[in-house]
Amino acid sequence: MFSGVSERTRTFSFRSRNQPDSREETLNIHVFDVRDQSQARYSSYIWPSAPILALYLWEHRHELSGKHILELGAGTALPGILAAKCGAYVTLSESALLPKSIQDLERSCKLNNLNSSQVQVIGLTWGLFTYSVLQLKPVDLIISSDCFYEPITFEDILATVAFLLEKNPRAKFLSTYQERSADWSIEHLLNKWNLRCDEISIDTLGEKSGVNIDDFLQNHTIHLLQISRRS
Repeated sequence: MFSGVSERTRTFSFRSRNQPDSREETLNIHVFDVRDQSQARYSSYIWPSAPILALYLWEHRHELSGKHILELGAGTALPGILAAKCGAYVTLSESALLPKSIQDLERSCKLNNLNSSQVQVIGLTWGLFTYSVLQLKPVDLIISSDCFYEPITFEDILATVAFLLEKNPRAKFLSTYQERSADWSIEHLLNKWNLRCDEISIDTLGEKSGVNIDDFLQNHTIHLLQISRRS
């Protein structure tokens, strides 16, 4: 880790019981985290949106096996690593301009005993259509947690998503978003890039797992968005 910043390993436990008489399913995910948000890079801190997206994927885990998933701006990679542990083939990406963040993703994969047949790590910078983007294999689902944190990057993100969805027209982009300002909007960019956005309710999220999502929300307002191509 970089000098003067305290890093820790956090464990997130996901549990679920499908029926009253069925065996409880449990999955533990280990991720590196910087304790102090003020000292962390965006990618090295576990923002509240990440556990929310991971919990949603966990409660839909039986739909993940064998799917090809790309995580944009993976950061600590909690959702992507969970998807891989649930049987998906996952590509974790971070900005190619942040080699340390890419190294951290590789460390997280090793920490969770994931090999290269299950997870790949690449550099992918939003808005830049580099070789790594052009050579991406087909994907079924694109995910991201809290990528919409700075308005200046919104169009780069959606341009990248639009390109990927054009190559993979049946895919969806699933993103958790922490509301920071009521004045921020992506509606005009969705129109520009021929995308539609639907909000998925998280009101009952956690009920299948016996989780109170307020513990994850930490008094923040978080939305779960599904973005797809317009027909």
